[in-house]
Amino acid sequence: MEKPQAPEQILSQPLELPCGVVLKNRLGKSAMSDSLGNGCGDPTPQQQRLYEKWAQGGIALSIIGEVQVDPRFPEKPGNLVLGEHSNPQAFAELATRGSLHNTHLWPQLGHAGALSHPPISLPMGPSALHIGEFQCSEISPDEISLLPQRYAEAARRAQSAGFGGVQIHAAHGFLLSQFLSPLFNLRTDGYGGSTQARCRILLEVIAKVRSAVGAQFPIGIKINATDMLEDGLTQDQALEIFGLLHHSTVDLIDISAGTYFPGAKANSDGGGSGPYFLEFAKRARSATDIPLMLTGGFKTKQHALDAISSGDIDMVGLARAMVLNPGLTDNWLGHDASDPVFPRFDSTPAGGITAWYTLRLTALGQDLEDCFAMDLPTAIQTYAERDAQRCQNWRKTFRGTTR
Repeated sequence: MEKPQAPEQILSQPLELPCGVVLKNRLGKSAMSDSLGNGCGDPTPQQQRLYEKWAQGGIALSIIGEVQVDPRFPEKPGNLVLGEHSNPQAFAELATRGSLHNTHLWPQLGHAGALSHPPISLPMGPSALHIGEFQCSEISPDEISLLPQRYAEAARRAQSAGFGGVQIHAAHGFLLSQFLSPLFNLRTDGYGGSTQARCRILLEVIAKVRSAVGAQFPIGIKINATDMLEDGLTQDQALEIFGLLHHSTVDLIDISAGTYFPGAKANSDGGGSGPYFLEFAKRARSATDIPLMLTGGFKTKQHALDAISSGDIDMVGLARAMVLNPGLTDNWLGHDASDPVFPRFDSTPAGGITAWYTLRLTALGQDLEDCFAMDLPTAIQTYAERDAQRCQNWRKTFRGTTR
């Protein structure tokens, strides 16, 4: 009789993706906007060191957040861009260092659309919107027709640079997420209306990327369980999309939620205690047998063990926990079961916590995390000043293609 597996070993199990690639354990570093690009769309030594550090910490999959397929529509000026202006050597170095110890390093391919950074962009979404100070124009049919090729070219560059796969960003209110949402997609052509029509461009992107990279190169997708906005994408509509994705060639679906639009709630406002949207993941499991990763709310090893043991998800996505302890994977897979200690702040000014974690990522990339001590107002100011400088670099690099 086969000996029952100890609960602690569940996280150490390898995971085989539909394309045949095997991830060495069940823990993934989820995409974050690390804002460590050089302002010209290329990786910096600090960014290379950051992903090297996570690879050395034992993570199976590490995803680089906000890697843009079009320099006209960045989320921030610290984003990477996989395009004709890219420095192949810098990307190859990032791929090499972030793939140590059989770690899979995937760039998250995105297009900020209506959420493009206004100082260096002219925001454009599926439909024209004007909400308070927020506004964007409507993307043209010609631009839509070019999107699949833009993603495919970026994926091919990622493959050539030595990355282990790519993740397509269709969550958090960025362009593909905007197309999926009935609140932001008011189109009356073939890309708006029903859930299937709103999903059309996403399926076209996936098909074009697969054609570009071949059958054995992993393609992941990050997608919302809900927009957490009135009249936005609901969980029932998201399940319809999962049913459509079931017939695609996607290898891993990363479940998240929420958007960065004005008035949107944070995940922590709607996910309950512990992992967010685990109940949705259980429903999604019935819609597809594509491996599922869930991101958000995992703060303890027991959270991760319980989620994988349930069979409802295949991988746990960790973000801020990995910023606090880049060696967390080795801890949890070994004999040290200690959980990260999350900081507490006396006050939380808007944007402060995000800025704090972003600046701690910078400290990690400089090997200065042990002496990192920054209050939220200082983090906000430092983050803003750095972005302002990078905006100048962005305009010089992409002159003629951006605002």
